[in-house]
Amino acid sequence: MHLSSSALTLARERQIAAMRLTCDILGNIVSALPDQRARSLRDGADGWSITEIVCHLRDFDVIFYERALLMLAEETPTLPAFDHEALAIERAYQQEALEHAFGALKESRARFSAFFADLTPQQWECVGIHPEKGTFTMTDALMQVSAHDLDHLEQITRVLAQGSAA
Repeated sequence: MHLSSSALTLARERQIAAMRLTCDILGNIVSALPDQRARSLRDGADGWSITEIVCHLRDFDVIFYERALLMLAEETPTLPAFDHEALAIERAYQQEALEHAFGALKESRARFSAFFADLTPQQWECVGIHPEKGTFTMTDALMQVSAHDLDHLEQITRVLAQGSAA
């Protein structure tokens, strides 16, 4: 099933709004969470803390943005792969202040959502080769952000619920 041009435009606009909304939701969740609690509550014994999850969201927002820029700059580029576990260690996510990590994500998200909002019809047609998904359109890039956010919002709320039950 193919969407009409106007339906596709509307779907993209809604996804851009969802990008902004999921960041706002995350802000509401973590705004009153003390750093110590954000570092101590984990997704299982070996899982990430809430601080590490927010740092991951911040860094992958930048990575997703840079991949989208690469798709605009080159014809069908191979998009770089990243090891999220290695980044968490290299960048010492667990030592970061939650407020700082979220503030950087919020700034990144504003830039990234504006980027998508300003794309021309021709720019929406740009594609790249994703390291895990293969051919990857600019619309796929937009949708990846919201899906990634939702996965981690669920994770954070689950960790908080488990932490309050303990």
